Amino acid sequence: MRAGSIGAFIVILWLVLGAVAAFERGYFKDTGDASCAKAGTVVVTVVAGPLNWLGVNPKIKCDIPEPSK
Repeated sequence: MRAGSIGAFIVILWLVLGAVAAFERGYFKDTGDASCAKAGTVVVTVVAGPLNWLGVNPKIKCDIPEPSK
């Protein structure tokens, strides 16, 4: 049971560090342009966690196809 507690602590710490990295990059500022690309980039940055300080710079691109005519 103790290993589960340690694992949960590590996961929470990882996500907190990812949130700090996203905050440092200014992803939480209210710029008014909410898009799936911006939301995806924030989520991936938080999930990447401490890897952000090692040079990982995740970006998400959401290309929505145009309807056919």
